[in-house]
Amino acid sequence: MNQTDQRYGYGAAGGSQALLDEGLRKHMLRVYNYMGIGLVLTGLVAFVVGTTPALYVPIFSSPLKWVVMLAPLAFVLFFSFRIQSMSAGAAQMMFWAFCAVMGLSLASVFLVFTGTSIARTFFIAATMFGATSLYGYTTKRDLANFGSFLMMGLIGVIIASVVNIFLGSSALQFAISIIGILVFVGLTAWDTQNIKEQYAENYSQESQQKLAVFGALSLYLNFVNIFQLLLNFTGERE
Repeated sequence: MNQTDQRYGYGAAGGSQALLDEGLRKHMLRVYNYMGIGLVLTGLVAFVVGTTPALYVPIFSSPLKWVVMLAPLAFVLFFSFRIQSMSAGAAQMMFWAFCAVMGLSLASVFLVFTGTSIARTFFIAATMFGATSLYGYTTKRDLANFGSFLMMGLIGVIIASVVNIFLGSSALQFAISIIGILVFVGLTAWDTQNIKEQYAENYSQESQQKLAVFGALSLYLNFVNIFQLLLNFTGERE
């Protein structure tokens, strides 16, 4: 191969890599945009419901509160099992519906904590999330094994939380919060790397759209859990 061929070959490879990098950048931006809009929707619903007695009294003073609390879990399970068979549009609508339902579930924080402490905790959570997500995107280290360990930790946190519903132990709740924050911070880096690695330039527009929605859901859940667990430490009660 002469120098001209090498130069053109290199140029073709370089151009292909540039297109891949540009496509990945747009994909990650789409993921973060979905997540950000979802958080705004959740915050608005939580604020409106949590500050309007005509709305929160019928919900949180009746068995309906259990429906509101468990509905997000049902959404996540449904999403996980049906995402492959959904259209991109349906997946996006399901994501917005989930964010609104999560807002109903989180409305109770406005009944328990002061607005100032909620805002402060949100910015702390956003800083932690942003730093770890950036690490997950930029690191060359493979986080796959680390992710398996985090998933085991997540299962442990869920089991301990269910047990503590019956025990009501403040010490156990403190431990759950500490471990939970570490787990979800780690999951943020792991999920970000997974979202980056799952992107492929030759995916159809429909598949890329669904990947973006599901990626946004993963990061959204990490952020919300970090926020809720941090609120146990930094929140000032009414």
